[in-house]
Amino acid sequence: MKKRNNILTIFRKECARFFRDKQLFFTSVIMPGLLLYLVYTFMGQGISKSVEEEIGKTIQPVAVLVQNMPQEMMVAFDSLDVQTGRFDTASVMAQIRNKDNNVVYVEYPATVTSEIPNIRIYYNSANLASQATYQNICERLNSWESSQIPNLFDINMEERNFDLASADDIDSSLSDIFSRLIPMLILMMLFSACMAIAPSAIAGEKERGTIATLLVTPMKRSELAWGKILSLSLFALLSGCSSFVGIMLSLPKMSPTSDVSIDMSRYVFGDYAALLCIILSAVLVMTSCISILSAIAKDVKSAGTLVVPFMLAVMGIGISPMLTSGAVEGLGYYFIPFFNSVHSMSAVFSHQASMMPIIITFACNISYTMVSVWVLSRMFNSEKIMFSR
Repeated sequence: MKKRNNILTIFRKECARFFRDKQLFFTSVIMPGLLLYLVYTFMGQGISKSVEEEIGKTIQPVAVLVQNMPQEMMVAFDSLDVQTGRFDTASVMAQIRNKDNNVVYVEYPATVTSEIPNIRIYYNSANLASQATYQNICERLNSWESSQIPNLFDINMEERNFDLASADDIDSSLSDIFSRLIPMLILMMLFSACMAIAPSAIAGEKERGTIATLLVTPMKRSELAWGKILSLSLFALLSGCSSFVGIMLSLPKMSPTSDVSIDMSRYVFGDYAALLCIILSAVLVMTSCISILSAIAKDVKSAGTLVVPFMLAVMGIGISPMLTSGAVEGLGYYFIPFFNSVHSMSAVFSHQASMMPIIITFACNISYTMVSVWVLSRMFNSEKIMFSR
């Protein structure tokens, strides 16, 4: 009971220091999420434009099937792989529904029953080439129309679904983006929060000389280490949650194509629970490692210098999901610190997560944290380390 009270005392002391400092709370918790939302929102607009401009250079050719199109309007299809004639609509629809086929179907009404004919363009938004070609054709047709008499035709104005992508195909495409991008972002924002808080809590106290007061109090060094790490982990997690919310709110605006929406309801309660366990355990490991480096340093400035190589290594691990397709095979990978966390999160976002890798990741992270606490408590026992100035 006494051990628990000592840990709780240190925890409360650090929390009081953090929450009473309104400037520190704002810059560490509120500002990261707000800045990320604003930055990624503005970045998303630029990314969308650049993707739409360059997408034709990187995608595979698309077969554009055109039926009944007036000859004078065919100039809008110059440089495209156009096939004209009479097509079996059911067969063409089946081809487009398969996201592996690069096909777009353009149908001008054979019989015009209204003042303004409606051009039907069928595509598959889960296929990047099909999606991009659809947008390209719409732009070309609208550009041609603007050079003629206004309101010559409409495009996809009927109440029917012209995007033939299935919900599963769209979910698969978005999940692939999520699994490669978001784990890296989460790792970066968690590390930034830990790096902003941990050095001042340990190296800062060494620099101010207040660490001596804590070390002479009648408590075990392991209790001091646990109190520090748990409180710092809480702050880092609050900052990480703020940044995560900012990224989630800005992601729909970062979609490379405006017709693809991001539906977060695809992830069920179990996915969020797994993410919470992974993030919590990863924060503990990250905080404990930075705390050890901060204990070695003489002051906050030197602590920041020591953390930089560690930061580069963690960032390198963070981009590893971009170099792989899907979850890594082999349970041995999930014993590697930080690598296990980022790939477990990647598996959750890609709907490929299984129970055993997540259990191994969580157990290993807790074990590494306990080892780090033992190392930190031994460092607190060393006068050479703690009183080096």
